[in-house]
Amino acid sequence: MIGFYDYTVITSYLGVISAVIGMIEACNGRFLVAIICLAFSGMCDTLDGKIARTKKDRTEQEKNFGIQLDSLCDVICFGVFPVVMAYNMGMKKPLGIAILCVYLVCAVIRLAYFNVMEEERVTKNPTAKKVYFGVPITTISVTMSLAYVVGILIPPTAFSIVLHILLVIQSFCFIINIKIPKPNMWLIFAIVLVVIILLVTILVLAKMHIINVHEIGENVTALSESYTMLC
Repeated sequence: MIGFYDYTVITSYLGVISAVIGMIEACNGRFLVAIICLAFSGMCDTLDGKIARTKKDRTEQEKNFGIQLDSLCDVICFGVFPVVMAYNMGMKKPLGIAILCVYLVCAVIRLAYFNVMEEERVTKNPTAKKVYFGVPITTISVTMSLAYVVGILIPPTAFSIVLHILLVIQSFCFIINIKIPKPNMWLIFAIVLVVIILLVTILVLAKMHIINVHEIGENVTALSESYTMLC
């Protein structure tokens, strides 16, 4: 079989599997489960590089395969997946679709650019490893998760506006040329883990009928109706 098969790529595959499940859940209107899947994909992405570097005898081919695999997985997990979810949350009119197209194009531009330029940039300037240029695409797993939590607390029309603005801001943050200090990897992991715990807690409370699942669903699926008023 073609490809490389060892423990260094497992988290990347888990992230993609989670994204596929999340997209299916989003298409069926189960947005809370979909958001949990998005956050889990984000957690997998924070770990894959660290896990890969534990294998000291990796060949250059294995390293390059891992880099390309990571980017392809990112396109699915943090490019296509959020677009599918946002569309099903109500961004179905021309304005919303235009924003989703811009978002995905910006995400792909960022990933392609860094595939080409990152190694050259770090080689010329070793301190470049300590900063990001622009906002990493993975951040959508946190920002969209937090937006969903806010969406439970605010009216559907307000959440529709928040969702549109969030994706516009994220799109341009992906490609803007500003330096951002890289946070500690374990700090990123902790943030994503807290988000997942928060979402799972909401899910458990819903299952216990402390929070009404139907009300959560209404707040989000009603976006389609509220969006009609906006556009």
